[in-house]
Amino acid sequence: MGANVSDLVRDAADRDGGKAALLFRDRTMTWAELEAGVTAVAAGLSALGAAPGDRVALQLGNTPDFPLVYFGALRGGLVAVPVNTGYTRAELLHCLGDSGASVLVTSRAGADIALSIAQELPTLRAVVVADVDKAPAGASTLDDLLHGDAGGGPSIGGGEDLAVVIYTSGTSGRPKGAMLTHRALLANLDQCARIDPPPTSPDDVVLLVLPLFHIYGLNAGLGAVAKHGATGALTERFDPVETLDQIRRHGVTNVVGAPPMYVAWSMLPDVGDAFSTVRLAVSGAAPLPSDVLHRFLDVTGHHVFEGYGLTETAPVLTTTLMSEVAKPDSIGRAVPGIELKLVDEQGRPVEDDDPGEICVRGANLFSGYWPDGADGPDADGWFATGDVAYVDDDGDLHLVDRRRELILVSGFNVYPREVEDVLVAHIDIDEAAVIGIAHPYTGESVKALVVLRRGARLSAEDVIAHCAVSLARFKCPTAVEFVTELPHSATGKVSKGQLREAGLKSA
Repeated sequence: MGANVSDLVRDAADRDGGKAALLFRDRTMTWAELEAGVTAVAAGLSALGAAPGDRVALQLGNTPDFPLVYFGALRGGLVAVPVNTGYTRAELLHCLGDSGASVLVTSRAGADIALSIAQELPTLRAVVVADVDKAPAGASTLDDLLHGDAGGGPSIGGGEDLAVVIYTSGTSGRPKGAMLTHRALLANLDQCARIDPPPTSPDDVVLLVLPLFHIYGLNAGLGAVAKHGATGALTERFDPVETLDQIRRHGVTNVVGAPPMYVAWSMLPDVGDAFSTVRLAVSGAAPLPSDVLHRFLDVTGHHVFEGYGLTETAPVLTTTLMSEVAKPDSIGRAVPGIELKLVDEQGRPVEDDDPGEICVRGANLFSGYWPDGADGPDADGWFATGDVAYVDDDGDLHLVDRRRELILVSGFNVYPREVEDVLVAHIDIDEAAVIGIAHPYTGESVKALVVLRRGARLSAEDVIAHCAVSLARFKCPTAVEFVTELPHSATGKVSKGQLREAGLKSA
């Protein structure tokens, strides 16, 4: 059958049940307590009528409730559907309707929207509200699940059984549910554990501030804590000052982060003192600016090791932990157990240091998109990521851009990131994003959306002239829009899909 992800919790409890599993505010939950709660939640979900294979949606923040429900659902053979806590009503309706979720576990803040949606979704049989003593009419509480008959039987399912459907926003269209089996999630944990030295050990205290509804926080964070029986310090939201205080208070040794976190921390005068207990800091989900990497090293003495991965790969594919030197602007090398190749548009291996699309193969790959497995790995097990990279002379990978975000101007390829890097090099530009727009003569042209630094003044002509110094004419923006902010995903990456949708609506 194969192992069940929730077995990681049981194994950790068997090894050292009295050890701290989760730290949250002033509360400590041991591995034995977490295991008991997981078993109770599995029984409680079954009592609600959820049968093996049913989907259970989790719209919860980084509190102990999330691990309880996540591992509890998997223990009972159910499929977890982590849901962004910031979803609007329409986005939540799409996610629940598309996945056919039979149970939604949400927070007090999301209860009203959840109950109104339940009336529109015949497949949604139960709404469970956490962090309340008394549930609203039509719902149950998480305490009801935890105080039911705990049972104590073995895990149901595992191996090639579906464990998670996690919705990922592509470059266009509505989010699609990537199907991850128990095998895929556990394989990626094993692959990362084979890095020498291992990034996580049983003695580590890991900062869990990345949202657990995102695959990076879910598996590279929470999953790694469970695999190694380490301790996770749960943090509901990222605040630079508060998280530094948590790092000090809990003696955090591992930071699993994203670029916006390191940008904010690097500006604080006491970050070096706070990071005195940290032995490893990693970053992913988006490129870390090289100036931030250098500044962070200067103020803390810590290299920030960058990684690269996808929701579809559970998620880690490469890391600079595998490199001889952690270079700026590099995503390192493939982790053990991952096969990786760069191919051209005809699927042929590229030559020398030419850029090519990253294709990967390994036990950590997803099984295609919900519900029928469309667009998964090919017959030989290879998955084309849509990301373009090149390999330098040392064998380290460098991302160029996403193939599916390429802008084709008069037959010439324009990689948005190249233009964005030039834009943000301007002293008066705080952030920028580039998308392709229709053009009557060239097919497409480049549009720049620009966020100015406070107090700065620039015209569109100023921005275009700045780009013309560093870029060929066909790469320069033909349109510039000044905006107050750009939409971001939960991990800080600019959401190009939202930008395109907004552009289409305003066109």
